[in-house]
Amino acid sequence: MNANSHTPAEPTPTGTSDVEVVRAFLDALVAGDPAAARQYLDPDIVWHNVSFPKIHGIDAVMRILEGMSRPGVGFEVRLHHIVGNGTSVLTERTDILIYKKLRSEFWVCGTFEMKDGKIAVWRDYFSNSAILWGIVKGLVRAL
Repeated sequence: MNANSHTPAEPTPTGTSDVEVVRAFLDALVAGDPAAARQYLDPDIVWHNVSFPKIHGIDAVMRILEGMSRPGVGFEVRLHHIVGNGTSVLTERTDILIYKKLRSEFWVCGTFEMKDGKIAVWRDYFSNSAILWGIVKGLVRAL
């Protein structure tokens, strides 16, 4: 795989490495398949976009992921680096949030804490100003 792209792949089988689980999870999000993404999440998952409130539990997380798969809404990721150490997987990536013709791109550092082969904590760090700048650039491109 090219370090600057992330191509969706088939979900990985049970017993795979934590890095492969995170890759498969991101693949499912890119494919717009929240049902496939769900299998990689611990029921008690905590999703924390740092500087925003934490989201607790698989049902709350799934409501957001399902919203990201509605018509006209999408998600892409350019995975720059991914590494696993113990029960943690670290990613550096560019996330692209899509709403109709608007594409907002911004840099993200993500930490995935694993429990029994599932994502128990998903923590993303990013600059709010980078998100805002990504929206402004996306608006200009959409016009």
